[in-house]
Formats: sequence, structure tokens, C-alpha cells
Amino acid sequence: MKRYLLFGLVLMTLNSFGQIVYKKKLSMLGSPFEITVIAKDSAQGIVFADKAIAEVKRIENLISDWIPTTQISQVNKNAGIKPIKVDDEVFSLVERAIKISKLTNGAFDISYASMDKIWKFDGSMKEMPTPEAIKKSVEKIGYQKIILNDANKTIFLQEEGMKLGLGGIGQGYIADKIKALLQKDGCESGIVNVSGDINTWGKNIDGKPWNIGIINPMNKNKVFATFPLIDSAVETSGSYEKFVQFNGIRYSHIIDPRTGYPATGIVSVSVFAKQTEIADALATGIFVLGIDVGLDLVNQLKGIQCIIVDDKGKIHSSKGIDLKKYNLN
Repeated sequence: MKRYLLFGLVLMTLNSFGQIVYKKKLSMLGSPFEITVIAKDSAQGIVFADKAIAEVKRIENLISDWIPTTQISQVNKNAGIKPIKVDDEVFSLVERAIKISKLTNGAFDISYASMDKIWKFDGSMKEMPTPEAIKKSVEKIGYQKIILNDANKTIFLQEEGMKLGLGGIGQGYIADKIKALLQKDGCESGIVNVSGDINTWGKNIDGKPWNIGIINPMNKNKVFATFPLIDSAVETSGSYEKFVQFNGIRYSHIIDPRTGYPATGIVSVSVFAKQTEIADALATGIFVLGIDVGLDLVNQLKGIQCIIVDDKGKIHSSKGIDLKKYNLN
């Protein structure tokens, strides 16, 4: 997660009951951030938006691995040296991340930050890294080497050079926390969008469910599908902007932390769940696991659905999604 940079755009619309849709767009965590709420007036909308922004900053200053003073940065700094005591909130998030790692057999792993950056997705790569370099790049990765002490609330990384990076679950966690905070403070309806990690509650100003558009992975200027989201979340992971291609094979920027090789065969994974945190982590894991294994996993999980688009543009979905019901382009 990156340091935050703020700039904003505010939009408002009014309904016949005197309520407004208050929307604020900014750049935070180095990515787009958008909060939309139904409020009685602009003053209330501003209060809700400001609380959401403050919550992003609060959590970032706990879990970012880019800011040297955060608790996660201190855990990383002391890898192989000593355990670091952290807040219950940070401890619980890492604990849940490890559970997702176990569920996906390591396809999702917050120790991915230990990986040597041998793959470049900025157009500068002219040939693949050697098998030896790829193998070496993931030597320090392994959620099994993250040692949690529940009694003392400490986190210890067993090997020097290990690092935790919560970007693959942290943005979803932030979206969930903002939703819970605003609901507690009386905001009855809204959408929070943290760089594509989307969570909704209540209904739109017209009384209908919030409709969410998913970008077409084969044409990022078009919406691939629209879905109603009722008090639930969606997260889409895509490789349509960051990838390299060698010998006719497209290599995604999402790298398998177990092997060091980029995921192949998939360009987009959208996961639907009650919590954005879970959708966020599972989307990465499914991308790495691949179509068949990923769908098999989702079909065993209660309350989770997903849509996968492969590199040929073919759509694959879990058993609970009827694609005929939605606007597919």
C-alpha cells in the first residue's frame, strides 16, 4: 500500500424527498478512491466523506509496508530478529490472511512482499528470467514462516529478509471498515470503492439496488457486465493492463508466490462476497489457482461467487451465477 495523495471531485444529486447523493472522488493509497453516500444535505454528506477519508488514513498508518513507522513495517524490519507486538486489529487481519493462504494452498500469501522483483511489466523486459532466478526469487516467501503469538499479540517473521505486504487484502479490509463506520454513524446507504474493492449498503436514491459495472477485460473502455449489489461486495483483479508476452504466452503481473512464475490463462477475476476483504484476497488466489481449481474452490464456499474471463475472452462462472440475467458485452 502506498502513501496517500489527495485530490478531489465532489458530485451531488437531489431527489424529491430532499435527500442527496453525495459523491467524492480522490486518489488515496496511490489508487482511485470513491465514496458515495445518501445524505439529508451536503453538510451531512461532507461529514460522512471526511470520516471515510480519515479511516483510510488511520488504517494505512497501521498496515502500510511503504510507511516506515507502521506496525507492519516494524514487523518487516525485525524479520529474523524478534517478534513485534501489534494492535489487535493488525494481528487479526494478519491471522485472517493466513487462513486465506491455507484455503488457497498458498496461492494467496501476504509474505509475497519478500519476492525479488525480477519481472518487469513496464515494457522494459526483453526476455524471461532464468529458471534459477525465478526459483531464487521466492525463497523467502511462505505464510508458514509467519509466527503469530495470540497471547502476546506478536508477529514474527522467521527469516531475515522476509516482508509482509497487505495490499492484496488491506484495501478490501479498508472498504469493510468504512462501511461499518458510516453505518454506525447513521449513514443508511452508500458505496465505498477502494481501487476497485467495492462494498455497498442500503439502496440508491431511487430506491433501487446499487448497480455495479465491471470493466470488459478485453476492452477496458467498455463495461463487461452490470450487477445489482445489495449489502454486499465485489472485487475484480485483472491483468489486462500489466502483462508481458513471451513465445506466445501472456504472463500476468499477478505472480504465483509458490513458484515465482506469473499467472497465465486468465485476464480477469471478479469475486462477489458479503465482505470486500474476502473478495479481495480470494480474487488474487483464484487468479493464481487457475480456472478449474479456482471455480472448484468457490463452489465449495458458502456465500461466495465469481466470474472468470480467460485470455481468449471466454466467460466462466461459479454455480450460483446465471449469466443470462445480466447485461454481458
